[in-house]
Amino acid sequence: MKKYAIVGAGGRALGMFAKPLATELKGAAELVGVCDINPIRANILSEQSGNIPVFSDFDTMIREVKPDAVIVTTPDNLHDHYIIRALEAGCDAISEKPMTTDAEKTRAIFEAEKRTGRKVIVTFNCRFMPYVVRIKELIKEGTIGDILHVSLNWSLDTSHGADYFRRWHRQMKNSGGLLIHKSTHHFDMVNWWLDDEPETVYANGSRLFYGATREQRGRTCSTCDHTKSCDFYYDVTANSFTNSFYKEAEKHDGYFRDQCVFGEDIDIYDTMSLNVKYKKNTLLTYSLNAYSPYEGWKATFVGTKGRIEAEDSHSGPGHDEPNNTIRIYNRRNELMTLQSRKAGGAHGGGDARLRRMIFVGDVADPLGQMAGSRAGAMSLLIGAAANLSIASGERIVIEDLLKESETVRG
Repeated sequence: MKKYAIVGAGGRALGMFAKPLATELKGAAELVGVCDINPIRANILSEQSGNIPVFSDFDTMIREVKPDAVIVTTPDNLHDHYIIRALEAGCDAISEKPMTTDAEKTRAIFEAEKRTGRKVIVTFNCRFMPYVVRIKELIKEGTIGDILHVSLNWSLDTSHGADYFRRWHRQMKNSGGLLIHKSTHHFDMVNWWLDDEPETVYANGSRLFYGATREQRGRTCSTCDHTKSCDFYYDVTANSFTNSFYKEAEKHDGYFRDQCVFGEDIDIYDTMSLNVKYKKNTLLTYSLNAYSPYEGWKATFVGTKGRIEAEDSHSGPGHDEPNNTIRIYNRRNELMTLQSRKAGGAHGGGDARLRRMIFVGDVADPLGQMAGSRAGAMSLLIGAAANLSIASGERIVIEDLLKESETVRG
């Protein structure tokens, strides 16, 4: 039975990995340690996951518990640091998405894998959602022939979307922006659906809704003078978990979970659109906004033999319907409608299925759902290229980002 240690005691670490390893995966895998600079969060994670040993120093944890693999759930800008340290310590690494935040760090991870002979797994749970899997099967079966164009539009509502502007994600230096932190899920879905890699990216991005767009703002919700009039007021003490996990932990690391979504320090985009060309010449048009009245996505695939339309609602009208619909149009003016029953569980049923494949390993993988460092790179580099394109106004060549050349524009 393999042993696992976690670095980064956040909410995702607790819900996605620590608790399940202590419950549903008990007997198949063993969680042996957690490392975080914040003792309150680390201790809460430990207490809720079998009272595993807590460490404030990564090297001490590795030396004392000797894990087979390290689960990396730190803020995104630290993923590369702990992935590489895990590999150098003789461990494999399991990284939350995104694998890292830019091309330079991506190259360093590739080099560390090659040098150490250890491997990186990136946890793309969208690949395991039954609805997303059904679309993959239809494309793989050639239902609409070769895919020539994909359109993917993603909307975050003002509950989920706003939360990225309250937390550490709000600054590019921490997350790479939503085009890396959030969209890496979406780009990986498309890469996986197409079984292809991106070639060039052109993008636009703006901060139009959040950030310093109004005068009535504060530093945090708990210290703000406008709580009664602000639609985005967030009471971090209202929930026992967020109160103990974040509010009571502030004094240890100065991290505030309820920062103002209109803060002047916000520098990530909330409105984004991309054009991506793939190596097999498929074109992708993609958009993301973080202030929609409802949440969900819509995808259209146009191929040599027809068209597939799919969508998933996460909030708003239709989100509680029992089924997702897939519409297939052929060249004979016929429409076939498929109903895919929505799966229960976190992230559309993807989390539990992903954990089973990683930690138990008794699930076949005919569709290539398990993702390594190459897949991690190809998804995050679309976002990294988009950030460069927005800044420069130019088209970015993905392959150039993997070279140590300073010439990244094409």
